[in-house]
Order: sequence, then C-alpha cells, then structure tokens
Amino acid sequence: MTMSEQVPGTNRATQAVDDRNTTSTETTGGHWMQVTDVAAYYGDRMAISGVSMTIKPRAATAIIGPSGCGKSTFIRCLNRMHEVGLGVNRVTGSVLLDGHDIYGRSVDPVQVRRYIGMVFQRPNPFPSMSIYDNVVAGIKLTRSPSRTELDETVERCLNQAALWDEVKDKLKASGASLSGGQQQRLCIARSLAMQPHVLLMDEPCSALDPIATFKIETLINELKRQYTIVIVTHNMQQASRVADETAFFLAGEDRIGKLVEFGPTNQLFTNPTDSRTEAYITGRFG
Repeated sequence: MTMSEQVPGTNRATQAVDDRNTTSTETTGGHWMQVTDVAAYYGDRMAISGVSMTIKPRAATAIIGPSGCGKSTFIRCLNRMHEVGLGVNRVTGSVLLDGHDIYGRSVDPVQVRRYIGMVFQRPNPFPSMSIYDNVVAGIKLTRSPSRTELDETVERCLNQAALWDEVKDKLKASGASLSGGQQQRLCIARSLAMQPHVLLMDEPCSALDPIATFKIETLINELKRQYTIVIVTHNMQQASRVADETAFFLAGEDRIGKLVEFGPTNQLFTNPTDSRTEAYITGRFG
C-alpha cells in the first residue's frame, strides 16, 4: 500500500518515494539509505558535519561514540525528527531512502516518519490508552481500519515484538501498567504496526535492566531479518552483539560531531583503521 492510498491528497513527490521503495524491495530484498555530507544545526550552531554512509537493507547498523558526539542528532536526521523545531533546527546534505531524497522540497516529513519509524531512549507508551490501543494508535490516525484488521495487527505486532504471550490476556490494561522492558517492546510493536521500511532506535536499552536489555537485543536480531535497523548505543558490547555494521562518531574541541570510521562491526572492533577508534574501543577515553 502506498502513501497516497493511505493519506488522500499526498503529493507527487511522496508518491515517488513509494514507487522507488516498491522497486527497491523487489530488487534488493529490503530498504537502504544513503547519507551524503550531512550536517545538522541547532540554530546557528553546527552539531554534526560531513557525515556520509550507506545503511544496508535488512541489517542493523550501530552508532557509537562518547556523549556529545552527535549520535542522537544524526539518527534524528534520518527521519526528519531534527526539524521538529522548524525554523531553528536544520539539516544540509542529502538522505536518500531507496534512492529518493527524504528532504526533497515537496516531501511531507510526517509521511517520511511513517516509513522511517523511531523508538526512543525511554519507553513512551500512551498512558491513557490500553495495550491494544497503543499498538494501533498510528493506524487509527491515518485511516479507518476494520476491527478484524486491528485485531490482526495487534496480534502480529505484539508477536513480532516478543510481547504477545505476556499480554494477550490483558490487552485492555493500560500500557503504563507494564514493566519498563515490556513498555519498550510495546513501543516497538506500535512502530511496527505502521509497517515501516526502516526502524531507528535511540539507545532503546539505556533505561532497562540486564534481563530486559537481553530481550530487546534478541528482538533486534530477529527484526533485522525483515527491517533495516539503525541503533544508537553507548554500550559497545551491545553493538558487537546486534550490529552488522558500526559507525564511530567523535567530536573535537569545536564540539562538532564527525564520522571517524564506519565498517563491518567485527572489523571495526578488532582491526580499526583509525587510531581514535582504537583508543575509544579500548577504553582510553569516552
């Protein structure tokens, strides 16, 4: 189903995203992103500069680096969340989803976020909604699905998020009644209900205990078989467990974050090409 089928009046540029995405899925088996010379600003202050990388389809890409190096800023550029402060925050360079520029002049950023979902650092279920309604909240905002479709979506997405068996008998309970780890998986299920092409995760385990973290990591390894995933993490062991490729960011004295090194995770952790990467992963700073 295309964006224009779901949201009446969507423009031609947005339609082009769908056309390109459909072709890409058929030819590559997933959705890829190309980032070229991206810089992000908070007002007049540059936060990241000159970031370029290819994000592979049906794989997990980890973004690592010390605090303040622009990891979260970068991932928010990938679905235009950085623009939330419109007129203040801005992005330059290009970000392509399956070859189409998501920053194109006629592309609706709301629709971009429909296809490139985000899971945030702290679980944020809608506290006044039931578990069931949390999962399908986005669908209800965009169209009027049948009850059968809603039921099927809830079960499918909670299964994908490895949460169905734990909540299937209490779907009417508040989403806020779940544990922290369960809430985060509920938020992942909510994102999956929108059938995204790419799933962004900004430190999804930072507020969770080790058992809940293990479940999220297991889930990521399952989901990347079907989705393109980008995850920001401070935990280098976590990056090594879930990521196929890893990008190391670092800010200099000017506090502008830059991409230092990017490549296969095993190679970056065992044989980095940049001395700064080696210093970071061996704990000499950060």
